[in-house]
Amino acid sequence: MNDSHIYGGSESSSEFWHIERPLACVILGLSFLIGVPGNLLVIVIILRHIKDRSHTVVLILNLAVCDFVVLITLPIWIYSLADAWVFGETFCKAMVYVIYSSMYGSVFLITLMSADRFVAIIYPFAMQNWKKKGVFLKALAVIWILAFLFGIPTILTQRVDDVDGKLQCTVREYTSEMQEVVCLVLETLVGFAIPFSVLSICYACVGRRIKQMTFKTKQKSASLIASVVITFALCWFPHHIFNLMTVVSVLIRKSYPEAADRLDEVAQTGVLVSGALAFISSCINPLLYAFAARRFRSSLSESGFRKLFHYITTSTSPEKTNEISGRRRLLCEWDRRVLIRIVARNSMTTAARVCAEFNQGRQHPVSVKTVRRELHSAGYYGRADVPKPLL
Repeated sequence: MNDSHIYGGSESSSEFWHIERPLACVILGLSFLIGVPGNLLVIVIILRHIKDRSHTVVLILNLAVCDFVVLITLPIWIYSLADAWVFGETFCKAMVYVIYSSMYGSVFLITLMSADRFVAIIYPFAMQNWKKKGVFLKALAVIWILAFLFGIPTILTQRVDDVDGKLQCTVREYTSEMQEVVCLVLETLVGFAIPFSVLSICYACVGRRIKQMTFKTKQKSASLIASVVITFALCWFPHHIFNLMTVVSVLIRKSYPEAADRLDEVAQTGVLVSGALAFISSCINPLLYAFAARRFRSSLSESGFRKLFHYITTSTSPEKTNEISGRRRLLCEWDRRVLIRIVARNSMTTAARVCAEFNQGRQHPVSVKTVRRELHSAGYYGRADVPKPLL
């Protein structure tokens, strides 16, 4: 049995193919124009100006590389959709494999970033052990290996075939219905359902903890978290919905052939645009993860971007502090949360003891005066659920 699944290319959906192609080309073109400069800028700034890199910066760098690799292929796809695929089947397989591997990598990196922030905020002291044992680097290596492995099915199934009278690299050919179902379900589970569940749970916990804090930027932090989850869903949900429609049409074809045909036609008519929407994620990621620091977004100079990434680095690292308001030294939000957890964990303590516990394992210790000032500025002293400081 030779069961071919042609995305957007069946005779029944030929009229939709003419509508989808221009729309997909516009989406891909905008993604290229916005995403390539944005991700390239992130890569250059990190490599040239950020020497001491935290988990967040390393993840942002890897994410930018993934997105950049995906986006630089777009001119070829735009040309192919506007005319025809003229680069041969081997290059078609290679291109699709690179795109799928990079997109899996991008999704996995976003998921790891949510887990990293979850650990940093909910279990800040566990982050120290995570760093010492090299768990983060091992997780990063596993992500890349999995991304390359999950891209392999595209090499086996991708084909160049005639679509509406022209050759296109948008055809996936399966040897059986079971192979098609397994490939599409695996793609949806690994590429969307599991990562989105982890993302939602981690950021829900982080958002709940942020609401319990009193730092001034908590509303901005909550908005950023909501933006990350919503953007991920909007960019990837349509693509995987059409995948599931195809799966259902395959499963019910023998029992309800007419319903299966209608469902398959709907899936085929929307797959090009939904696939193009997935590329939008690659051009939005720099805005969400790299350019979200409110204090520095008005500055577009090199030094401004350096400060931006320094802010991102220190906002998630327990080993660094920020210089704000001239000569006055203030701690970053992560450090402030650690201080609050130390105070809240003890029924009665002194600022000196809080400072001593806070400075354990730090490369840059802070003073008792700084600790006392930080907790006062955060509004935690004097609250009923937090002990008042002793002199």
